[in-house]
Amino acid sequence: MKASTLVVVLSVAAAAPSFAHEEHRELGAHVHGHGTLNIAVEKTRVSIELEAPGMDIVGFEHSAESAEQKAALAKAKAQLTDPLALFKIPAAAECKLSDAKVELESGGEHAHGKDEKADAHDHDHGDKDGHDHDGKSAHNAFHVTYALECAKPENITSIAFDYFKAFAGAKELDVSVVTEKAQNKFEVTREKPVLDLAGAI
Repeated sequence: MKASTLVVVLSVAAAAPSFAHEEHRELGAHVHGHGTLNIAVEKTRVSIELEAPGMDIVGFEHSAESAEQKAALAKAKAQLTDPLALFKIPAAAECKLSDAKVELESGGEHAHGKDEKADAHDHDHGDKDGHDHDGKSAHNAFHVTYALECAKPENITSIAFDYFKAFAGAKELDVSVVTEKAQNKFEVTREKPVLDLAGAI
């Protein structure tokens, strides 16, 4: 029994970093308003990883140029360092933040929607906005990782996503939750911002 439990724990521990690599590869083509959130629970440690297009978080995906854009970027980074304000976990879980890393990465290909693609053909986009001639462009994306210590992780029965209140461009998140019990996938949206995890952790 102990050996099999250890195998499960190790597989959960291995799953958390693999999220980063897989989602990193898939981040190439992304859609405005759509991000991913990966949660791995191992005993009292809760690891969270967020991937979101810059447009969702700050309203633009190129490098910050104006004073206004630089201020928006600084504000967003400050907000992203406080996961317990963005992803509200029940107080009964007794979670505390032990680490937060916010990175802004560039180079992902952006897949344009119909209207945007048409716009790309109708107008001559120069190198300034990063568009090339086939309607794809290099855009910045946020990659954020958190480590929480939760004294009673079994009390994480729900998560309320104030993330959508904080970032006007965010519309939905694909959420993966890996625990010693199981792996589950959910979709959380601006219209339905509460994730029910009763019995999942």
